[in-house]
Amino acid sequence: MKVKHLTSVIAMAITLSACQQQLGIGIHLDNMNDSVAPGTDFYQYACGGWMKNNPLKPEYARFGSFDAVAENNREQIKSLIEELAGNPQEKGTVAQKIGDLYTMMMDSDRMNKDTYKPIVADMKAIADLESREAILSYMNKNLLYGGAHIISGGIGADMMNSTQNMVEIGQGGLTLGLKDYYLNTDSATVKIREAFKQHIVKMFQLIGDDEEVATRKMNSVMNLETRMAKASRSRVELRDPASNYNKMAFAELKETYPDYNWDEYFESQLITDLDSLSVGQPEAVKEAVAILNETPEQDLKDWLQWQLLDNNSDVLGDKIYAEAFDFSGRVMSGKKEMQPRWKRSVSAVNSILGEAVGEMYVQKYFPAENKARMEQLVKNLQEALAERIDLQEWMSEETKVAAKEKLNAFHVKIGYPDKWKDYSKLDIDPEKTLYELSKDISAWATKDYVDRKYKKPVDPDEWFMTPQTVNAYYNPTTNEICFPAGILQYPFFDMSADDAFNYGAIGVVIGHEMTHGFDDQGSQFDKDGNFNNWWAEGDGAKFKEHTQVMVDFFNKIEVLPGLMANGELTQGENIADHGGLKIAYTAFKNATKDNPLPTVDGFTPEQRFFLAYAGVWAQNITEENMRQLTTTDPHSLGEWRVNGALPQIDAWYEAFDIKESDPMFIPKEKRVNVW
Repeated sequence: MKVKHLTSVIAMAITLSACQQQLGIGIHLDNMNDSVAPGTDFYQYACGGWMKNNPLKPEYARFGSFDAVAENNREQIKSLIEELAGNPQEKGTVAQKIGDLYTMMMDSDRMNKDTYKPIVADMKAIADLESREAILSYMNKNLLYGGAHIISGGIGADMMNSTQNMVEIGQGGLTLGLKDYYLNTDSATVKIREAFKQHIVKMFQLIGDDEEVATRKMNSVMNLETRMAKASRSRVELRDPASNYNKMAFAELKETYPDYNWDEYFESQLITDLDSLSVGQPEAVKEAVAILNETPEQDLKDWLQWQLLDNNSDVLGDKIYAEAFDFSGRVMSGKKEMQPRWKRSVSAVNSILGEAVGEMYVQKYFPAENKARMEQLVKNLQEALAERIDLQEWMSEETKVAAKEKLNAFHVKIGYPDKWKDYSKLDIDPEKTLYELSKDISAWATKDYVDRKYKKPVDPDEWFMTPQTVNAYYNPTTNEICFPAGILQYPFFDMSADDAFNYGAIGVVIGHEMTHGFDDQGSQFDKDGNFNNWWAEGDGAKFKEHTQVMVDFFNKIEVLPGLMANGELTQGENIADHGGLKIAYTAFKNATKDNPLPTVDGFTPEQRFFLAYAGVWAQNITEENMRQLTTTDPHSLGEWRVNGALPQIDAWYEAFDIKESDPMFIPKEKRVNVW
């Protein structure tokens, strides 16, 4: 995205350090717990009051600052959607589509009356397939309508030629997402696996199968998915860009994996005249083809029926949804209650018509001055990162020049896209069942996706999050940082707060995303987004040596008895937190050097910076979700994004006078020192 009228926006932007005396401190003292010393447990010290005052809601497995903001956004979006749904809208307009989809999702009476009837015809079609050829053809042709497959596919930037899109295939087929849930033998994983088996049986019983048939189908699912899991790569292995890129000609794909109808597979997804592609995980694709050719035909049909049932559990009535929630919500993450229907309905509209909702959202809830101040913050953070690069003693001058070239080439996106998504060809017909509509939506989405991407150049202005999303991202192949409007509010961003707060909160978020361009993955891509070694000889090894300190530190954290953090899996995010803190602190000191901030309520500006950072990660979380996220999430748990990150930052020690005798103290020579 090219920021509109960039020169005039910056010229009119608020000079952050010039009006500090008129601004508040942003820190809510009742969020703290001053009975705990900052050097003993800074997370409790900074967030203990918030955690006490915001007990875990039963519909959440984790409720934190992100969720609190998302709740507020959801309420705002609900009011916008209900206004459309409550009034007649012209057929074919975005307003009609949003209003009718929401109304359909809210119609529990109709869903409970229909129950699983909408999928009966497709269930029977699967059961009636009479040959392996027919089964595989059905599997292929239903991809257009949201059907399941054990080979995943997509279109994304070619990391060796980042201006061009490329077709990609790789591992898939796992209901539980990760191989660990099928193969690990620790008691917690075994408990989940057994609950999953029971869940499959119950789901089939809810659509009329007796226990014997339901159990047979469960065994079919487990046998197929366990075999697929054994050939799948772990989350850590999937983080290596080089080993997950294997470009070949389409003819070579057919020669390498001959016993499969690849033409039909791609044509079913509207991809024709394919010349080349990348096979992300060759061993998994090889095993998938073997599974499709060797698995008993009945097992394949059972798996297809399971995927059909599981993928549509939210539109087949309350009983089926309740059972799906019992496993995915209660067992997997420790939630006590499902969300009310209106929240699920808002989420569905957001998922399908996200940018249309986002356009309404930013018009009402995202003032222009917020965007202007963010643009200035980003500019200041870029300057600070350039300073940080110059300070790295382990990095050669040649690499520093290249690093700053990449930094200066960042494509910055703030608030919302310049061009909104076109939904004109999507038909939302309220006369259809939600299941029928979901198939229509899948077909539209696939066509829209392929039309925009296949054999087309990468669109640098495409957004990968909606404006109302409470998050941010860095994309290495476009070298972009993106900050949606949804995150640009308290406790991340506060127009009424001073620089100590905003640099400690949203400033670190900005620095975090910038640092992703220089973490263990992002650092492998150059300023143009190509996978290319731009480091001078020897500097890459030095970088790895420094970041290994971070990996080793987090590997020693015991998040629950017997459960250790995964320093390899979380390496990129931990590096980004580390860099974000250093960059934002440098920018904060630069912004206030001519107009120093006062001590307020007994807290220095430096202390308020770190308190603001910690407040971003305030949360309560179930033990089940701690286990789930430690297995699946490349981010460290909230507690350790504070207590694991801050002891690596020299300025934190100075701000709170942390002594060698304090439990969180790390000797200076053992601290992480990157960026």
